[in-house]
Amino acid sequence: MQPESSPVHQWRVPVILPVAKLVGAVVLVGLGLLFAGNDRVQPVLAGLAAAALTGWGLRDLVAPVRLAVDPDGITVIHGFAGRRRLPWPVVEAITVDRRTRRGLTSETLEIDAGESLHLFGRYDLDAPPAEVAEVLRAARSAAG
Repeated sequence: MQPESSPVHQWRVPVILPVAKLVGAVVLVGLGLLFAGNDRVQPVLAGLAAAALTGWGLRDLVAPVRLAVDPDGITVIHGFAGRRRLPWPVVEAITVDRRTRRGLTSETLEIDAGESLHLFGRYDLDAPPAEVAEVLRAARSAAG
């Protein structure tokens, strides 16, 4: 069995993001309890929203690396915190989708692996998707 190649480059969620999500969950619970009065629905809704935000923040803590590249291919996050290996022959296209809406432009990195499409935004990568796409294309070219 061959040892797995070490990543040439990794992209991860910025550290502040999970912290902000967890703090936001605590604030939601606090506000739900503070403004509840006799209403039982408000704290329940705040608790549900806080639970969703906590789960989202925990995912960022458990699996902060969203994308990694090495000479043999790409490793992407899959599911809640799993990993999926995409060898270079499986990767059909690496593109950046740019959309402008209400004066704001957003970019999404798209990795097309035939049967699956993997999407990454700016906050998944902590880098501009166009720059990440360039690095991935260069690594793919260097691999042959």
